[in-house]
Order: sequence, then C-alpha cells, then structure tokens
Amino acid sequence: MIAKSIKGKSSQEIRTALQQNMTDGFSPTLAIVFLSISQDRKAVCKILDDAGIKIFGATTNGEFIDENPEKFSVAILLLEMNPEHFSILFSEYAKKNYREIAKSIAREAKQLYRHPAFLIAGSHMETDAEQLLFGFEDEIGKDVNVFGGMAGDDYAFTEQFVFTNNKESNCGMIALALDEEKIKIKGIATCGWKAVGTEKTVTKSEGNHVYTVDNVPVLELTTKYGGIENVSPDNKNLMLEVAANLPIQLQREFGDPVMRPGLVLDWADGSFYCSGTIPQGSKVRFSLPPDFDVMEKVIKGVEKLKATDMPEADALVVFSCAGRILSLGPMMNQEIEGVQKVWNVPMVGMFSNAELARATGGNLEMHNLTTCAVALKEK
Repeated sequence: MIAKSIKGKSSQEIRTALQQNMTDGFSPTLAIVFLSISQDRKAVCKILDDAGIKIFGATTNGEFIDENPEKFSVAILLLEMNPEHFSILFSEYAKKNYREIAKSIAREAKQLYRHPAFLIAGSHMETDAEQLLFGFEDEIGKDVNVFGGMAGDDYAFTEQFVFTNNKESNCGMIALALDEEKIKIKGIATCGWKAVGTEKTVTKSEGNHVYTVDNVPVLELTTKYGGIENVSPDNKNLMLEVAANLPIQLQREFGDPVMRPGLVLDWADGSFYCSGTIPQGSKVRFSLPPDFDVMEKVIKGVEKLKATDMPEADALVVFSCAGRILSLGPMMNQEIEGVQKVWNVPMVGMFSNAELARATGGNLEMHNLTTCAVALKEK
C-alpha cells in the first residue's frame, strides 16, 4: 500500500493537489475524506470519482493531515491499495434501527471476506453509536476489529453527513470493509478525563436518552454540580459547555470507563441524548477535563501499540473528539504531532462527535473526549 495525504481550502485546491501527487505514477484506489460541512462535498467527490477513486467520507468539526488542525477545509488520505482487499458499504437508518443496519453491513462484508475488519462513520446527533457496534458483534463476533467516528458539522450540532461516490446521508453509516487476511488494522482509544465526586445511579433512561440520575433530571443535576449559569433555551452554547466541561463517565464492570456527554437537550423534561447507551440502573460519575499530561498518555498508548501489535504501518487514521480541542486548544498540536511521529507515515484525522473503538481491557465502545488512532498495513 502506498499512501499520501493532501489538504485544501477548496475543491480546486484538492484537484490541483491530487494531480500533483499522481505525476510520479501514484494511482490511488481509495480516498478517506474528512471535510467541513461548509465545503462543496459533491465537487470534491466528483474530482475523486472522475479519477476512479472510491470514497469513504464524513463531515467534521475540524480536520488535519499533520500537526496543524484546520477549520473549514478538506483533508484526504489517498491510498493505492489492491481493490480486491477493500469494499465501501453504505446504508441509512431512518427508522433508528442502528443495530440491524450494522448487522446487515457486517453480513454483506462476510460474503466478501472470511475475516472482515471495518473503518466506519455515522451521521445524526441522536444516533446510538453503541448499537452500531453491537450489530457488528452480532454478525462477526466479539473479536471483530471496528474503528471509527461520528460525523461533525463545525460544532453546529444540527446536521452531519457521511458520503461516498454519488451517495450521502444525514442519517446513515458508511463502512470501509477490509480483508483482514490482506490488510492489517490495529487501533487504540485513549481518553484521560478524570472522574470526580461520588458515584451516582441512572434512575431513568431509554437507550441513549437519559432522563434522571439519582431521581433528579439529568440537566438539573449536571448544571448544578458544575456551577453552570444561564441554563435556558436562549443559551445556544449550553450543551457544548456541558459536553466539553462536565461529561458523564459511565462505569464498566470490565475495562476502562467510557465517556457519555450530553449532546441533544430536551427542555420539556430536562433530559438529554448521549451518543451511546446509558442503561437504567448503571453507575456514573461526573468528570473534569484532563490536564495537559493526557497528551503524553495518548502518545505513549500509541507507542505501546506499535511495540506490541503494529511494528510497521503504511498509513494512519485518527478520530479525535471535538471536545478535546475545545479543552486543550493550541496544545492539541503537540498530541497530533506526537502520534504521527510514532510511525511517521501519511495521516488523516478528524475532530468527531464520538469515537468508536475497543476500550482498554474491555469491549467495543462508543467513546467521547477520546483520541482513537488506527494504523493500516497491507500484508
């Protein structure tokens, strides 16, 4: 596999960069495209489609190919990979049948490859991304390799898209199915947010819709605990403030806890939707943003992945939570640079609304406020 990364602020810049990178005989067959909702997706896709390149695409809250995160731009990882080793699968879940849709995609991939692995992206704020992961496990098994993220929209939290050649959806999923007998894929998800306060009990929830914690409306409890003011529908930044500064941390019986910040608020009853399931009766704690040493933790985690499972890589894909750059600001550059230097290969990354990967010591999980680094190597 040969990989190259390109970026631009317009479709014309992408056209020029693609042409320049193909002058030496480089012939990409796959493009992983992360772009701003403000960019002309159809124009970018047409450029790639005209070049005979398959597309795995998602809108973002920011994108990068190096240590300098961009806004309102296009970032692309171009891969010259044997077309027999991968397939793009696409489906919508308008009926909120997340698990069934993921299961059908996994079943389709099983018909193509004996041991499929997946890179996925989903759209729509109310999507229960954990159910997507369950669908893959139902069909492939607990050991299936699935990594990915939920699409963003430059922090508007209104409408996000996944897309491929001549298709897009604001309520669907795209999957890059890989033949794991030909393509090695390994990843790690690292968070670093610190739990604070006492353990609390979710007293009413349905899937990813949380109503009460310790019999108190979850919004009331969260804003009171965090000392958040101006709690009203007029405060358009309220959910962003809650998600970025005082997310819920869901305790797991096995493996590390996972983050479940509120993303969509229902003012009628003070409940909110998270991007993953929070079972009724489960134990949660609030958490605070990490110290800057969390960046070192992420880099060391990726270094450990290289040392133990992935000594070499051809390319790197990174899903980093939008909340991390809000918390870490310009320091985020150091984390991205540190991760890229581990293998020193072409990279593409996005700031996502959720991250999908196996928790350390645990199961496949929907994460938030996490960095998920995924390395690819053609055998």
